[in-house]
Amino acid sequence: MLKFASLVPVGMAMPYSSKSEPRQPVPSGTTILFQGDSITDAGRDRARYYPNDTRGLGVGYVYQIVADIMAHHPGDQLRCYNRGISGNKVYQLAERWDDDCLQLQPQVLSILIGVNDFWHTLRSDYEGTPEVFNHDLRALLIQTKEQLPDIKIILGEPFAVKGGSAITAEWSQGFRPYQNVVKEISDDLGTAFVPYQQVFDEALEKAPADHWCPDGVHPSIAGAFLMKDAWLQAFHKLI
Repeated sequence: MLKFASLVPVGMAMPYSSKSEPRQPVPSGTTILFQGDSITDAGRDRARYYPNDTRGLGVGYVYQIVADIMAHHPGDQLRCYNRGISGNKVYQLAERWDDDCLQLQPQVLSILIGVNDFWHTLRSDYEGTPEVFNHDLRALLIQTKEQLPDIKIILGEPFAVKGGSAITAEWSQGFRPYQNVVKEISDDLGTAFVPYQQVFDEALEKAPADHWCPDGVHPSIAGAFLMKDAWLQAFHKLI
């Protein structure tokens, strides 16, 4: 019988997102909603808006998360929705929040937002600032917690992968305040937090941006896998 050596060289540290966490029970019937921009959207078919629909989940990190959760929690009647929309900024989430969040009554809400709130100040005439981003995101989450008082929220850190084709010099200083806003809001409101920037910074020690996130914004299949693992760590601590 053939035996294969480990694919991981002895002494090589694994990325943050590969660390396994004990899986906690998920209450039967839990509704999980993913919100955000193109990273969350990931080419989903928006006409397929029912829960757990393969084509409605997109081809990114959300698909990989839902596949993992449903495989490990069969029979629990979990309902997972993707409502990310490419190009969205926080104010655009707010404009569709009643239909795309509140009426779904999620028990778990995952939001990854912020890259366009910065990026569109460079590539379009959007005049947002970190202060506007802070105000809009904080207000949206406070409103959500008031209307769904038992909701559990996971905030993903917006990220920029060094070496990606879209990451110019302006990102080095200009993007950090937006990342800080998400962490501060998470701390203030007691949400779970997924440190995606750390995940990708550590991944770059193993392979360049082309492998994980070619343009520095939209992850590859491998990058989406790292995001899935990091998200699940936060999720199983939260529930």
